[in-house]
Amino acid sequence: MKMARQWIGLGLALALTAGIAPARSQVQPEREPPAPRLIVTIVIDQFGSDLFSQYRPAFTGGLRRLADEGLVYPNGYQTHGMTETCPGHSTILTGVHPHRTGIAANDWIDRASGAEIYCLAAPANRLADGGDGENGPVGPDNLRASGLGDWLKAARPDSRVFAVSGKDRGAINLAGSHADGTFWWADGFGFTTYLRPGEDAADRLRPVARLNAAVRARMEARPALWQAMEGRCATLAGDWRIGNDVFHSTTPPARLTVDTSPLLDELTVEAAIALLTEQRLGRGATVDLLGISLSGTDRIGHRYGSQGPEMCQQILRMDAALGQLMAALEDIPGTLVVLTADHGGSDFVERLAARGYPEARRMEPGLLGRLNGAVRARFALGHDPLKADGANIYVMGDGAAMPEPLRGEVAAAVAALLRDEPGVAGAFTIDELLATPSAARDTHPEGLGLRERIALSTVPVRSADVIFALEPGMTPFPGTVGGYLAGHGTPWDHDRRVPMIFWSADHTGQERTLPVRTVDIAPTLANAAGLDVPAELDG
Repeated sequence: MKMARQWIGLGLALALTAGIAPARSQVQPEREPPAPRLIVTIVIDQFGSDLFSQYRPAFTGGLRRLADEGLVYPNGYQTHGMTETCPGHSTILTGVHPHRTGIAANDWIDRASGAEIYCLAAPANRLADGGDGENGPVGPDNLRASGLGDWLKAARPDSRVFAVSGKDRGAINLAGSHADGTFWWADGFGFTTYLRPGEDAADRLRPVARLNAAVRARMEARPALWQAMEGRCATLAGDWRIGNDVFHSTTPPARLTVDTSPLLDELTVEAAIALLTEQRLGRGATVDLLGISLSGTDRIGHRYGSQGPEMCQQILRMDAALGQLMAALEDIPGTLVVLTADHGGSDFVERLAARGYPEARRMEPGLLGRLNGAVRARFALGHDPLKADGANIYVMGDGAAMPEPLRGEVAAAVAALLRDEPGVAGAFTIDELLATPSAARDTHPEGLGLRERIALSTVPVRSADVIFALEPGMTPFPGTVGGYLAGHGTPWDHDRRVPMIFWSADHTGQERTLPVRTVDIAPTLANAAGLDVPAELDG
């Protein structure tokens, strides 16, 4: 696979070290651009290549500028198979896949207690806003790989590293373990952060204190979260039967909260601009890093699907907000921007089926019960041993972890039963996945088999005992009006394929169609900044 390695290395190296060659018979070497003074990493949650392509002609703001002036890779890949927010974010600035970042999923289950463990749980920490947050105390403790921010701080301690997001896992994964500030949205408070033992809340919140005061004053006036439907967005409205309920796809939707509205990303971009200005990022003696994770597309995609007026308004308003960010970056010479996504997504299956994709359907809800019944009978168990989280199945003991070799035998039996189920494309035990040879960095992302993709997401202890993949178009989400209608997390390309765009004032816009990977981003940025990187990277 030497050719595969060449296109990855050559493509991204040329992206940051060369412009357009002069029109002469003898191609002249290009001057290498100066090292950046500011690296801005933008991650749009659940922004697959299909959504980027669908709305690309309608962009007028920051996404238009990035798409027109940047080095555009429409075929970027989250190479791994279990495409969720926490694992996807963990690949972008570490240069390694989730099986090495340690972030197997958004959550996993402790087999002894049955307790759910959040991907960035940090029980010793507390939250600066004084609340419990969506996920309890959090921090970077579960990350097993260092990232660009850590490399910067180790090489140049005066570099400043900040990250901001609508979600804690968006900010923390981009910031790493040694950031100067890691902030995310907390309803009723503003932007919060985590506190390690002994840290002071006021001190850690100082970079966003002025912003939080202004935002809280605006929120007290109850600003409109959505605009009325108009133009292309209005044509996407409609009613859809989901289970026994009817979902009215319109704006404003029935659920009116900041975290499922376009305002979430507008506030996040406002916070990013405030950090740029007040912290004077990119104006010091060395390289600074700002990570920005925009969470609204994911929140809205889950709640309302990807093909309605809700997503339309979200994308167009996010584009406008990014226009404000790009305008702010004009005043900071030596800025290098990269934009990508943590994963893609899909519309809810009822609308997909009505629009020419009859394979789209939800998983049969009684599957787990049938599996539990079968293995209880086969192994003479006195309890239901299986607990499911989407396409992840854990083998549980009765009040304690199930001993070996019984756990492995039950898992193998469950995987075999799943392979015979209609709609299941493949099922693997954790032991099979951990024994799968790691995909070499030479491997073309489109050439990975199903087992290889899922193996890149598999982490000892943290991953489920059995991981299965449904056929394309199927979802394990039951679908609830007012709850989640659509999801992601599959090993298929609509969830893996994401745009990657590099932009700086020194480059001329180009379209680069061959596939590249998100794990290639961190070593590319490190090379541009003149940093040494860990020897063993996947990118």
